[in-house]
Amino acid sequence: MSAAPSDIRSARAFAPASVGNIGVGFDLLGHAIAGPRDIARVRRIDEPTVRIAAIGGDSAGAGSLPLEAARNTAGQALISMREKLGLGHGFELELEKGIALGSGLGGSAASCVAAVVAANAVLDAPLPRQALYEFALDGESVSSGSRHGDNVAPMLLGGVVMATATRMIPLAVPEWLHAVVVHPDQVLETRRARAVLADPYPLHTVVEQSAHLALFLTGLQRGDAELLREGLVDLLVEPRRAPLIPGFAEVKAAALAHGALGASISGAGPSTFAWFASQAQAQAAAPAMRQAFVDAGYDARAYVTPVAGPRAELLDD
Repeated sequence: MSAAPSDIRSARAFAPASVGNIGVGFDLLGHAIAGPRDIARVRRIDEPTVRIAAIGGDSAGAGSLPLEAARNTAGQALISMREKLGLGHGFELELEKGIALGSGLGGSAASCVAAVVAANAVLDAPLPRQALYEFALDGESVSSGSRHGDNVAPMLLGGVVMATATRMIPLAVPEWLHAVVVHPDQVLETRRARAVLADPYPLHTVVEQSAHLALFLTGLQRGDAELLREGLVDLLVEPRRAPLIPGFAEVKAAALAHGALGASISGAGPSTFAWFASQAQAQAAAPAMRQAFVDAGYDARAYVTPVAGPRAELLDD
């Protein structure tokens, strides 16, 4: 039964960080991770507008984010929700940033997703998760300059998700599959990371990348570690972005030396991820991966997480 307007006036939700692209699925694949997260509190207000009351949290750069709703990813997501649903009421938003800006962990997407999940709870008739996708995409585009759901979709659904322009498709993930995600004290803006991809690619490279993607997706479906190992090789994005990330080559080498099925750049970077066939392997590799960034001159934090990471959820007040 739908809630009446007076029943729920305020809600709080979190959205997890994510690994965008997963190497071979540029702007198409992503998975949620257990670790850093953003939190949004949304209050239903009578005025037909969206306003941001405060932005806080312990992530670097949170204080630099705009309070003007249309220039903020979460604010724009709520504007989109209001306009597309024809709502007569508005929203007031407070953000608590736990995901560092420019980290490659989907911080801008997490703010959008946390906001729309919280706002959905104060609607007269809350919507299914799939219906929230377009609002979050509208918000995410403020940051990246394009509509891509490889971070938004796994945050909304959890686990590994294929994200197209209009659909979120959850993919099978074997329980044994774990990841290490290492975030160094570097900042790499998404727009800069995308700029290095502007030049065209040779057809033979695109064909080979397509084969890797096919192997990767088949490996997920079958729970086949060797197919995942063959598939998790990025020939398109990683070679161009790696030079923007000091220490990346050494972190990847450390992961492979500890038995990783594959390793690459998380989202636009500089965070780096690796997949492993067990939690024990991931836990053993994490210190070496972190140390490789430290040896390159950057402190870093390593997260060990199931690849089938959590989805955004409401929080108790």
